[in-house]
Amino acid sequence: MKAYTKANLEEIVMMQLENLNAMNDLLSIMKLQNELLHNTNKKLKDEISEFKEKCFTYQSGKRNQK
Repeated sequence: MKAYTKANLEEIVMMQLENLNAMNDLLSIMKLQNELLHNTNKKLKDEISEFKEKCFTYQSGKRNQK
């Protein structure tokens, strides 16, 4: 078993703290990306629904003209 000095332990703890801060930053970025994706998917879903509704209205109107 290796003996650690106080300085070694402090260095290890500081490195762990840096790693935790980096992971927190990455989690924040991932949350933002997830929110952006969610908003984009919702917008796309709404646009597809509108498109389908327009196509259905157009097709219904076209049949009535015959």
